[in-house]
Order: sequence, then C-alpha cells, then structure tokens
Amino acid sequence: MAQRGAKNRTVGAAVLALTAPLALAACGGSDSDAAGGSGGGEVTSLTVQDTFVTDPGATYYGELLDACGQANGVTIERNSIPGGDIIARTLQQASSQTLPDILSIDNPDVGQLAAAGALAPLGELGVTAEGISQGVVDANTFEDELYGLQPTTQSLALFYNEDVLNAAGIQPPKTWDELKTAAAALTEGNRYGIAFSAPPTYEGTWQFLPFMWSNGGDETDIATPETAQALQLWVDLLSSGSASESVLNWGQEDVNDQFIAGNAAMMINGPWQFPVLAENPDVKYQVVPLPAPTAGGTVVAPLGGATWTVPETGDDARKAKAAAVIQCVNSDENMVDNALTNSSVPTKAELGEQVVAQDPRMQAFVDVVPDLRSRTAKLQDEWPTAATAIYTAVQTALTGGASPEEALEQAQNG
Repeated sequence: MAQRGAKNRTVGAAVLALTAPLALAACGGSDSDAAGGSGGGEVTSLTVQDTFVTDPGATYYGELLDACGQANGVTIERNSIPGGDIIARTLQQASSQTLPDILSIDNPDVGQLAAAGALAPLGELGVTAEGISQGVVDANTFEDELYGLQPTTQSLALFYNEDVLNAAGIQPPKTWDELKTAAAALTEGNRYGIAFSAPPTYEGTWQFLPFMWSNGGDETDIATPETAQALQLWVDLLSSGSASESVLNWGQEDVNDQFIAGNAAMMINGPWQFPVLAENPDVKYQVVPLPAPTAGGTVVAPLGGATWTVPETGDDARKAKAAAVIQCVNSDENMVDNALTNSSVPTKAELGEQVVAQDPRMQAFVDVVPDLRSRTAKLQDEWPTAATAIYTAVQTALTGGASPEEALEQAQNG
C-alpha cells in the first residue's frame, strides 16, 4: 500500500524507539538475558522473516525492527518474502532446522504452523496478550497456547460517497432492510447502489463472514437458517440490480476501483484502501460500521492482520531475545504509530481513540474491535475446509444454482 496522502509521516514508531528510550524501556533486555539456553553464549543478532515487501510496511517494519533490536542489544538480519510463499517456506525451514528467530505471518496461519511444531508457545517465554481484544487473542491461540502477538488489525466497514448520498437525501444504512432500500434508491444508470467482493476464494468468504456472524451463523455448521438469511440478503442485492453481477469475480481492490470510478455509491471494504482513496481527492467519502441485521444489533466482523511469532529453533537464549523484540514491536506506542502508518487499528481497544483523533474515518473500525472474531478459533487448522464451503455456497446461490438453504447444505455436505 502507498503512504496515506493526508499524512506525510515518517515511520514514527521506529523514530520513537530510537529517540525516546523511556518509551522502550519495558522492551529492553540485558546481555545476561541472552546467556545460557541450548545455544549458550551471548545473542548479538537475530534473523527475521516477514511478508512486508511493499511500502509503507516494508520501510516501516525495517526501521522498527532495527530500533527494537537496538533496544535489546541485537542487530536484525531481515528477509521479506511474498505472503503467498511464507508458509511453504517456513515448513521447509522447520524440516531443515533453519527457522528464523522471529517470524511474521497472517494470523489465520498460526494454527497450521503451531500444529506442525514450528512455533514456540509465547507463554513459556513470559509473553502475555494482556489488554488485547479477545478475538485477536483467539486468532493467535492454538490448543490453549498463545503463539502470536499482533499489534494491529483490520476488518470491514461500509464506505459511502458523501455527495451521492447527500444528493439523494439518504442516510447511511444501519440495518439490512435499510441497506436494501438505500442500495436500490442509489442505483441509477451505470451506478450501482452497493459493491462487494464475492469471488470463489477466501476473500469472498472474508466479506461474507460479518453478515453470517452478525445474524448468528457459525462456521461449524453453515447449513442453518441464520446463515441462509445472510446469504439471502446478498442474493436480494444482486437479483434486484442493486449490485453488479461482476461481484462474483471482483476482489476487494476491484471493488475500490469501482467506487472511485463512481460506479458504486457504497462499498464493503477495509482501511487498507485509504491510501488509494487518498490519491483520488475528488471522491468524498465517509465510513460507517456495517449494517446489522436489525436495529441495535451487534456487528461481528472478522479480523485480519499480521502477527509476530517466535519459531521453535531449540535455542532458549535466542528465543528469549526474540520474545523481547516482539514485545517491543507490540508496545502501546508502537501499536498506535503502526496503526496510523499502515491504515489499521490497535488490537488494544483502549488505544483506538488515539488513532481516531488523527484519522476520524478509522472510528468505524475502532468501534468493532471489542467484537472482532477470529476465523480460526473454533476450527483451528480445519478452517480452510469451512472457508471453501462458504464461498462455494455463496457462488452457487448468487448465480442462481440453488436457493441459499440448498446451496449451504450442498456445500457443507459436498
């Protein structure tokens, strides 16, 4: 993602770490911390593997890791690889006993690597997730052990074009009925009322989850009336012409492109689109929480984001030093600066208002942090099977291949 246009920010957390040692005092460790363990001797350097190959994340994390390494008396040797390659690479490294000391991965991958024995339980290294949203803790837990510490998260909300809604005299919808009514009223000419992403991929499942969960649906059994009602909402938006049939193929970047082009009055998307939207200042938009099934209902959305783990290298001294560095990466000060730099929200709800004070559009994402839900908490490493069934059912229903009830039943039993 590009740097947000509204802020000409430096990588504040790294600068903070370098120039304000008091802020990092709790992150530091003494040389004696590195002594002993299976490796023995003093630890003076650590290897890091992550997926931040583009800016702002690439530069931000490079400087932050260097600063946190310096605060803990080690130099950082960093290797960044594309996210699609990191799990296979890590499993290969585990097999060849060449794991890095610190590993950053997407939080849904924690269970797979923990099950493979590639990660060290953080509790054994004195690391806790105190103050972090329970949903985030759940996402980073496998078999009751915490394996990842996650500084920020991202989720979904409803973006709307201010000029279009104001001209139509329509308020941002707060319920599903209001969403259908508003989307129909805002559909005109080449402009659809609503755009969302529903391809036959995990991305399609990700976008559907807040509707399924907010209506009481559950990934352990998707063939229920609650999930069918949520899917019927999407079918209604498509069949009424309020959404384009192209949603069946659109990724979230495509949805954002349609919104910027004026082809959608509203869209379901995440804060990672802020930098692109900032490059298009003619698009006047605001962000509100996703509509709930009924007035006053709770919106339960999925959480995303990168988490920081300590691989099981077998070297106690290196693991202890690695744990100190990831605690530094996850300090309160760095959480806030990370969120502002990388268009995300702190995983500690109490820090959210500091982000909103500088970027009011983040309010919709901060509001849902206490109720964010992990995709993998219930099914752990069986989550991919459920995710595939969900997006398969969505595709079947949206293309008219079966009713929502039948599509969900077929996908679950297929």
